[in-house]
Amino acid sequence: MAFLNALPGAIAEGLIWGLMAIGVYISYKILDIADLTVDGSICTGACVCAVLIGSGVPVWLSVILAFLAGAMTGILTGLFHTALGIPSILAGILTQLILYSVNLTILGGKSLATIDPRANTLLLHMSNNPRSILSAGLIVAAMIVILWLFFYTEVGLTLKSTGDNPDMSRAQGINVKFNKVLGLAISNGIVAIAGALLAQYKGSANINDGRGAIVIGLAAIFIGLSVSMKIKPNFVVSLIGVIGGGIVYYIIYNFVILLGLKTDFLKMLSAIIVVLFLAIPYLKGEYFTKRKSIRAEEPSLDEVVAGGDTNA
Repeated sequence: MAFLNALPGAIAEGLIWGLMAIGVYISYKILDIADLTVDGSICTGACVCAVLIGSGVPVWLSVILAFLAGAMTGILTGLFHTALGIPSILAGILTQLILYSVNLTILGGKSLATIDPRANTLLLHMSNNPRSILSAGLIVAAMIVILWLFFYTEVGLTLKSTGDNPDMSRAQGINVKFNKVLGLAISNGIVAIAGALLAQYKGSANINDGRGAIVIGLAAIFIGLSVSMKIKPNFVVSLIGVIGGGIVYYIIYNFVILLGLKTDFLKMLSAIIVVLFLAIPYLKGEYFTKRKSIRAEEPSLDEVVAGGDTNA
């Protein structure tokens, strides 16, 4: 009964984190860049949104400005990587460190900024999960449509080719460095929108909100793709699968909490989920497929008997 009561909240939060995972999907799957900026940019989006709403800025404008702030964090990481030659993983870590101080400054030196749902008209809040699910679902659907339209434009297709084969793209006259910066900007802008929605849902923005975000994003991606790629391996289905992965992750997350797991172990749980979904395809291909091929190569009993008769 307690699990059923917690289910709407898990779905609402799963949609928000699924949106964040779409941002991670763009950098990790499309650009082939392991971008660790997201741990900072999701917090940036949350902080910007919370502070602006608290200052009387309309919620829709606060979300747009959060997106722009997140895009700027992606641009910074992209410039570190492309203009200064810093490896992408290290560039993301450096930006993440910078953002801790930036986010603290946005919050006015405090570790927390609250949003009063009674004084502000929010897009979603945990006090009304059905409405939150509807709002988050519409935003997610709109984002999938926008990305689908964008990635079939000329610019979007060059972004895909940059991730697939940067050397060939460069030979075709595509500005690979610009595309990486643009892709990281889009990725972290979407992550920041998720942060803005999360701040509204929880009613606050915390300086530590982004810790472990990359792990949750990867978990949602691998859970979602493990199912969606078997159904129909295309771009839109993959994005829907990622959203579904976020929801499944948070349902599992809430279920484990209800079982009585200490909150100290929740980050470890996130890592274990990612390990499992990364390891299962490898183990399946490495061991089970090999066993099947070995068995297929072994002669059957009839063949052995027939071979014996021939020799006789």
